[in-house]
Amino acid sequence: MRYNVRGENIEITPALREYAEKKIGKLERYFEESVDANVNVNLKYYNDQESKIEVTIPMTDLVLRAEEYNQDMYAAIDLVVNKLERQIRKHKTKVNRKLREQGTPKFVFSNFQSEDAVPDAIDDEDEVVRTKRFNLKPMDSEEAILQMDMLGHNFFVYTDAKSNKTNVVYKRKDGKYGLIEPQV
Repeated sequence: MRYNVRGENIEITPALREYAEKKIGKLERYFEESVDANVNVNLKYYNDQESKIEVTIPMTDLVLRAEEYNQDMYAAIDLVVNKLERQIRKHKTKVNRKLREQGTPKFVFSNFQSEDAVPDAIDDEDEVVRTKRFNLKPMDSEEAILQMDMLGHNFFVYTDAKSNKTNVVYKRKDGKYGLIEPQV
């Protein structure tokens, strides 16, 4: 993993950087092979003595993202690593259960490669202010909902594995999920 540690309203000391890299680096034990990914760590400090950490790890089949608030930055790092571990375990269990049902090999959590999301800023208020580009992985709606929940978003765009068409799952106001399919 390659680390990009940034700070807002806080100076990133070598000790803080080393602590964050050491703690987040422990996530590699959940993967069969070394992970080739860029880890984006954003540390913020607010005037009211509260700190925030955001960690995003984009990979080919999965985007891990978590954020945590705490008065102590070191405690916030510990808490965000715990969240990321839960996400990995949840995803790994789900994928392995699905593959066992299909009769394929048990271990699939390997050979992850980084995925670049490229934001573009446009200065006009009525225009698109951010653009993200990413590869659409073939999956079913159940896996897309899992990805959406892990990212903390209210929608997720994916390629349907059966129809090979672009679909969107979204979270409804009643807490249930909706699916948007293109019409043939």
